[in-house]
Amino acid sequence: MKRFEVKNINKSYENFTLKDLSFDLEEGYITGFIGPNGSGKTTTIKSILNFIKTDSGKILFNGNSIDDISYLKNIGIVTDSSFLPKDIKIGDINKMMSIGYDNWDEKMFFDLLDKYKINESLKVEELSRGMSTKLMMSVALSHKPNTLILDEPTSGLDPSAREEFRDTIQDFMEKDEKNTVLFSTHITTDLEKIADFILFIINGKKVFYGSKDDLLDEFRIIKGNDESFSAIEKQKLIGLRKHQTRSEALIRRIDLDKIKDDFVIENPSIDEIISFFNRG
Repeated sequence: MKRFEVKNINKSYENFTLKDLSFDLEEGYITGFIGPNGSGKTTTIKSILNFIKTDSGKILFNGNSIDDISYLKNIGIVTDSSFLPKDIKIGDINKMMSIGYDNWDEKMFFDLLDKYKINESLKVEELSRGMSTKLMMSVALSHKPNTLILDEPTSGLDPSAREEFRDTIQDFMEKDEKNTVLFSTHITTDLEKIADFILFIINGKKVFYGSKDDLLDEFRIIKGNDESFSAIEKQKLIGLRKHQTRSEALIRRIDLDKIKDDFVIENPSIDEIISFFNRG
C-alpha cells in the first residue's frame, strides 16, 4: 500500500520551480530523499505536510486528500532546527502535546527523555544541537505516528549521535511492519546503511526513484585519459570531472558496452552519484 501518493505537483517561486514531481512513498519502508542544496527537497516536504500549497497536482495520504489536515496526527516530524518554543521548559512540553494529540503517551515521552538523558527542567533553547534533535524525536514518537518525516535531522551531529538516531529509526520500523519513513539528508552514508528506496531530485525535477540497490547498480564511474573520453558520445557522460592527466565521469551501466577497455570502472557511492549529476 502507498502511504503517500504525490502526483505531478508543481510549485513556483521567483528563482525556483518544482516541476511535475511524482512519486509514491511505499508503506513499511524507509525512503531516502537526496539532492543538492536548492533541489526542492524542503519544498516537497512542506507540500506533503500541507505547510505550503502547491500550484497544481495532487497529494494523497493513505488514499485520501491531504486537504483534511487531520492526517498530520499520524506523522512525526523532525527537522534540522527545533520547531518547539525556545523558552518552554522541556517538562512542560508534555502538557502542550497532550492537548494537541489524542494518542499522546506521557510515559513514553518521559521514558525517552530519560533514555536520551535530557534534563526536563531545562528550556528548549538551553539544549545542544544533538539534544535538540533527540527532543524532537521524543516528541515525534510519543504521539505514536505511523509515519516519520525527517528533514536533515542529523546535520551537525557527530558519528555516535547519528548512529543512535539510525537505531531509533530502525526500532520505529520494527514496532510495526506498516510504519513508514521519509528521510531527507545530505549525509548519504546514513541512507546507505538503512534506506530501502531512494528519491533523487535536482533543480525541482526527479532524477531517480527506486530501490537503493537499483540506484547503486544503475551507474558506474569511468576513469581514463582525455583521448579515451573523446571517443564517447557526450550525452552518455554525466558530470565529467577533468584532472591534469586523467578524467572521470559517471555513466549508466547499460552504456558500458559502448566504451573502450582501457577505462578503469568503479562502483559509485550515493554521494558520488549526486556530485556527478550536480556537475552535469
